[in-house]
Amino acid sequence: MTSHSDSPILLVEDNPADLDLTLRAFKTQKLLNPIDIARDGEEALEYVQKWEQGKIHPVVILLDLNLPKINGLDILKVYKSHPQYKTIPVVILTTSEESSDVKTAYQYGANSYIVKPVNFDKFIDVARQIELYWCVLNKPE
Repeated sequence: MTSHSDSPILLVEDNPADLDLTLRAFKTQKLLNPIDIARDGEEALEYVQKWEQGKIHPVVILLDLNLPKINGLDILKVYKSHPQYKTIPVVILTTSEESSDVKTAYQYGANSYIVKPVNFDKFIDVARQIELYWCVLNKPE
C-alpha cells in the first residue's frame, strides 16, 4: 500500500504561466507528493488508461476548465462516471467565475471549485490549503 505522500497530484493545466505558478507554489510549500501533469484534455483522459494499467492514481486532481482539445467539464464528467476512479477528489482550479461553470462542475461531481488567484502570495495560500486538506487531512477511500 502506498502512503499519502507517495500518491501523485494530477495537475491538468494548459497555460504555461499558471502551470509554473502552481508548481512554484507547491515547491515553496515543500509538497511531498509527486506532480503528474496533463497539458490538455486528451492527456488528462489518457491518465484513466494509465491508472487501469497500474500507474498509481492521484490523491487529488486539480482540473482547469478552459483546456484545448477537450473541455475540463467533459473531463470531469468522464472521471466522475468511471466506476473505479470516481471517488478521486477533483478540485476545479480555473479562472472562470461563471456561475454556470460552478453549477455544472458541482453537478458533474466536483469536490471543490477554486478560482485561481493572480497574486503569487495568494496562490501560495491556495497551495497550502490544497496540500493540507487533500493530501494530509482528507482520508481517501
